[in-house]
Amino acid sequence: MYQRLRNLREDRDLNQTEVAAVLHVSQTNYSRYESGTLDIPSASLIALARFYGTSVDYLLGLTDEPAPYRK
Repeated sequence: MYQRLRNLREDRDLNQTEVAAVLHVSQTNYSRYESGTLDIPSASLIALARFYGTSVDYLLGLTDEPAPYRK
C-alpha cells in the first residue's frame, strides 16, 4: 500500500508537502503515512482516492485495478 501512495505522488510530480496540504496534515505526518509508520485515517484514504481518481481498494492493495468504482 505504502509504495502505491509514493508511486501515485511521484507519477504526478508532487512532493509530500503538496499532498499533505490536500489532507490538511503536516509533511511529517504524510511522510509517516508513506513509510507505514503511521496508520492512515479512513477520511484521508477517501480523500487520497478522490484526489488521485482511484479507489480506496487500490490504495490498500486489495485490487490492481486503479480505475475508481462507478457510483
